[in-house]
Parts: sequence; C-alpha cells; structure tokens
Amino acid sequence: MADTKQENQTCLTEFILLGFGNLPKLQIFLFLFFLLIYFVTIIGNILIVLLVVIDQHLHTPMYFFLGNLSCLETCYSSNILPRMLVNFLTRENRISFNSCLLQFYFFASLACAECYLLSAMSYDRYLAICKPLHYTTFMNVRSSVLLAAGSWLCGFLASICTTLYASWLTFCGPNEIDHFFCDYTPLLVLSCSETHRTELVMSILASACTMPPFLLTLATYICIIAVILKIPSNIGRQKAFSTCSSHLIVVTVFYGTLIAVYTLPKTKALRELNKVLSLFYTILTPMLNPLIYSLRNKKFKEALRK
Repeated sequence: MADTKQENQTCLTEFILLGFGNLPKLQIFLFLFFLLIYFVTIIGNILIVLLVVIDQHLHTPMYFFLGNLSCLETCYSSNILPRMLVNFLTRENRISFNSCLLQFYFFASLACAECYLLSAMSYDRYLAICKPLHYTTFMNVRSSVLLAAGSWLCGFLASICTTLYASWLTFCGPNEIDHFFCDYTPLLVLSCSETHRTELVMSILASACTMPPFLLTLATYICIIAVILKIPSNIGRQKAFSTCSSHLIVVTVFYGTLIAVYTLPKTKALRELNKVLSLFYTILTPMLNPLIYSLRNKKFKEALRK
C-alpha cells in the first residue's frame, strides 16, 4: 500500500498553473500590466533600502524596519511575478513538483516573516507615541536587530513544517492548479490522499504565524489611537497620527485581503474572487509599500532630493 502511494505521488512530476488563462484576449495586456507592477516594485523597494543604508538621518529603528520590509517585499514579488510573466508569454504554465513546493515554501516563509515584521514596526510606533521617554531604552540598535532577525527566522523556520506536510500529499489525478502561484489550498484540492489531518495541521501552523503578530499589531494600535485622542491640540494629534498612518494603511490592506482569502468559503463561485484578492497581498501590497511610505514621509522626500 505504501509503495502504491509513493508511486502515485512520484508519477506526477509537474503542475499546470491556470492563473488567468480564462482571459485569453487579455494575456498581452496582463503581461504588460504585471511587468509594470514588478518594475515599480523592484525599483521602489531597492531605492528605499539604498536610502536607509546611505542616508545618516534614516539610521533609526523605524527606517531600519522599513528597509527590512522593502527587502522582504523585493523577495516576495520575485518569488511569484517572474514566473507569472513567463507564463503570460509562453502560455505553457507548467511548473515542476519540486519548483511548486519551493515557491510555496518561499511564499509561506516571506508572508509569515512580513506578519512578524509588521508587528515589530507597530511595536516601534507604540513605544515612540505611548512611551516616548523610554523609547531609546527599549528600542535600541540591539533590540531592533533582534526583532528584525527574529521575524525573518520565524518565517523561514515555521514554513518548513507546512512545506513538509504539503510534500507528503499524494497527487494521482488532475494536475491543474486554479491559481497564479502554488498555494496550499489549491494543492489540497488536487490531492487524492486524506487531507483532513493535513488541513488541521496547516491551519494551526498558519494561525501561529499570523494570529500572534496580528493581535499584537491590533493591541498596539488600540493603545496608539487611545493616546492620540487624548492629545489636546489638533496639530499634536495630526503630527502623532502622521508617524503611524502609513504603516496602518499597509497593515490594513495586507491583513484585510489575507483574512478574506483564507476565511471565505472555498466554493467554485468564489475561486476567481480569491485569485483577485490574492493579488493584493502578493503583488499590489509590495508595490504600494514604497509609494505609501515615501510619498507620506518628509525624511524620505529630503533623502531623495539629496
């Protein structure tokens, strides 16, 4: 029985990513559209990393975290978009079993790391606004490096387990993934093995990666908003809110679409909606991050002018 299961699993050597193949007349337009997004994402995020490294005025914990986020977003986009662009041109849409698992691993790792990094950034803003007298004590170079390194490490270690469980699935039937990248939900749909235990384990691991940082981010912003509302002057409230508004926008878009995709019922009618919503946290958010942070930040504008 074990030999038969292994044979069934290894005989399927590749998957077909359907992506947006149901829109054949728009393939060239979609290619140019996503190519522009990828170009803006890479240029914008690399520019932020360079500015944070070069400009002495940006050598603070807030910009250190932002540089890490931009580096992460560059890797995040590069894991998904280049293959997508190739598929638009070749229309073969084939991906090997191992490449699919590798793409899933990097996607899960970077998504988990982003959750923890966003919570570290929100904690930094909480200290700056709610505990300004103790900010330099709690948020020094050592603590900011540890928080950033911990975010990356948590993402890449936690995703090893989910990828291992995905690799143990048996695939003996259709090999068409109704998505534009290898995500675990479409993989579970294709599997002909018993997936209830795998779904439970993956849900627990996914919750461990997303819920603690999400709840921490939510708690810090509740405290931040409560403190801002107590500031007597309008100018003071606006100044305090401007220091965290960009981060709040990014967090809302990222978590809003992420939660919607993984909590909506996995019905055929909602499958296309899931794909569209997935575009936000996998492709559009990495592009919007540098635009949101740079356009709403005076120090970044000054650094760019220099």
